[in-house]
Amino acid sequence: MLAMRRKIRVLVIDDSALVRKTITDTLQMDPEIEVVGVANDPLIAIDKIPKLQPDVLTLDMEMPRMDGLTFLRKLKSENSPIPVVVISSLTQHGSKLALDAMEAGAKEVLAKPDGSSSIGALAGKLAYHVKAAAKARRDLSPLSAPQQRQAFRPTSGSPLSPSDRRLVIIGSSTGGVEALRYILPALPVDLPPIAVVQHIPAYFSKAVAERINSLSGLEVKEASDNDPLLPGVCLIAPGDYHMMIVKQGTYRVRLIQTPPVHHCRPAVDVLFRSAAAAAGPHALGVLLTGMGSDGARGLQAIKEAGGRSLAQDEASSVIYGMPRAAVALGVVDRSVSLQSMPQAIVDNLNQLRS
Repeated sequence: MLAMRRKIRVLVIDDSALVRKTITDTLQMDPEIEVVGVANDPLIAIDKIPKLQPDVLTLDMEMPRMDGLTFLRKLKSENSPIPVVVISSLTQHGSKLALDAMEAGAKEVLAKPDGSSSIGALAGKLAYHVKAAAKARRDLSPLSAPQQRQAFRPTSGSPLSPSDRRLVIIGSSTGGVEALRYILPALPVDLPPIAVVQHIPAYFSKAVAERINSLSGLEVKEASDNDPLLPGVCLIAPGDYHMMIVKQGTYRVRLIQTPPVHHCRPAVDVLFRSAAAAAGPHALGVLLTGMGSDGARGLQAIKEAGGRSLAQDEASSVIYGMPRAAVALGVVDRSVSLQSMPQAIVDNLNQLRS
């Protein structure tokens, strides 16, 4: 007889009794998750953690006595192994706090449930991200983009011509925000257009794009419908919208709200498949850290169209799910570390037909 699988133990930290109950009820719907306790601020949580031994913390950002960001930095300074899922009100201010939280070590960021969100609608998303956090590598120290800016930056090798049709397409999930903060500032500014899908909530994508733009020589911004894809520009899909690439003389992005794919919107497969159709042998697909298999079939479509493919290796991935799925399909030209990815992108672009 097989032993029963141990449930993921969660401690919910939020100063709102209603939100604590909503998150608890939502997570308890999943048979693989057990909410072992709640706390209305981090100081109470600090007392409870040794007794409850949670596997994952969910954390509000704005609370009395100690805010969520201060708590995260305290956990990081103490080398706490407990992964944290931030559940924040993703207003403009809340999104900045949430981004600071990811830089301080949070594994995931979700929008705080409100009165318009039913438990049924939230259940799958909350449970998915808690499971992703529970599986995340805890022994990786994120590389900082500012440090990378001081390091070697590859050159593209050749100037772009007006007729250049090459395109870089990147997909990522858990751990991807930090991976993008490392990769994009390290790339040369004279690259072909870049399009990115990161599994991300609505409103948070703009804050991520603005933060990376402040670090990068590339222009990095949240995509709007019908934006052109231009050399030296990186467009990041907005949360809650799939992003597709179409060719109308030049490449443009289209934003759509068709149903989620792999429980995600935006989904990497949607971007990659459209890039395969629009750019064919001129496309370079890059699949980074993340849970699940989103992007693997899309990378296969890029390869079948004559493009090239890269995947982040297991040793540097927070979760080696999405890259593993692509490797298992046999559609990855090369697996490389996060540190080596900027140079690998340049090298593989130079092997593509322009």
